[in-house]
Amino acid sequence: MSSCKGSVLFSAGASAVAISLLFTPTAFAQSPDVTASTTATAATTGAASPLKFDAFVDTYYAYDTNGPTNFDRAFTTQPARSDEFNINLAYVGATYAQDRIHGRLALQAGTSVQSNYAAEPTNGTVSGPSLSRNIQEAYAGYEVAKGVWIDAGTYFSHVGAEGFISRDNLTYTRSLVADYSPYYQSGVRATYQVNDKLSLQGHLINGWQTVSENNHSKMGGTQIAYAFAPNFSVSYSTLFGRESQFRHFHDVVAKYSPSSDLDLVAQVDAGFQDTKSWWGAVAIARYKLTPVSAISLRAEKYEDPDQVIITTSSTSPGFKGTGASIGYDRDLAPQLKWRSEYRQLWTTEAVVPSSNGLRNGTGLAVTSLALSLN
Repeated sequence: MSSCKGSVLFSAGASAVAISLLFTPTAFAQSPDVTASTTATAATTGAASPLKFDAFVDTYYAYDTNGPTNFDRAFTTQPARSDEFNINLAYVGATYAQDRIHGRLALQAGTSVQSNYAAEPTNGTVSGPSLSRNIQEAYAGYEVAKGVWIDAGTYFSHVGAEGFISRDNLTYTRSLVADYSPYYQSGVRATYQVNDKLSLQGHLINGWQTVSENNHSKMGGTQIAYAFAPNFSVSYSTLFGRESQFRHFHDVVAKYSPSSDLDLVAQVDAGFQDTKSWWGAVAIARYKLTPVSAISLRAEKYEDPDQVIITTSSTSPGFKGTGASIGYDRDLAPQLKWRSEYRQLWTTEAVVPSSNGLRNGTGLAVTSLALSLN
């Protein structure tokens, strides 16, 4: 779903250890870590425990060829720091799902968290980024009718093909369309699983990737997702409402797996605010070389000439960038994944910070070791 997924250029700070939970309305993480009482109950009744726990730690080392002087990398949330060992994302969590009730609680930390929540509003003395950035998800839901769920709280965004947790994406780094659309939102959603192929969503949220409010308006959102076949699906998602001005955003994602070894994803986004607009597109392929290794390729384009989403400078004609990446993944154990990637970004104007001023792009080499406990 979705930061730079926001309206400014973000930088990352130092990271800490994180806590979070993993859950969606249709599936949740399986975990052997249950309490003695729930284990005894499950053994007696023969039913699985409705309460599950999981944890995730993603460590990394990244090197940006621009050598940013303050170590913060521009135009990205993951990885957000250069030339240092750090924690991209760490969380621990628990999920609950039983009968017509489900929920998820998620607490987190890491350089991606610092970067992604940098634009959280600080109106008033309560809430704000010091609270919001530690909450990955925290929501409760009730099935009001068969296949119809109402959830309220903070939860992952419904737009985009790439999510916030690196383990779940085809590439380790995020594409520009991912980093510059919401990763998370806070409000109420309704999900209707019409049948095995069609699902519908409606959202009423505080705003464009915010937990705390920055104005007295709310944003709406929708999604239509259709599975034409078990290996081919398309979704169309929207966001609309007033930020500084009225904004409407459109997101189309197609996923296709022609074989068990090959996954293909394409995404096209377009946004409009007053007379201004921006757009982006990405295509990603991941091919499984062996049962434990895979290679990924990505090509992308993003343009925001009016600086609605990406702020560069007052004298810049805006951001126009093209990117490409190649990555290699290997499962060292069922719960331990090693991922490495090289990514290149080219921009039409000199807008990317470096140790020698602004440049027309940058290169990135990153390697990551991630542990999943569930």
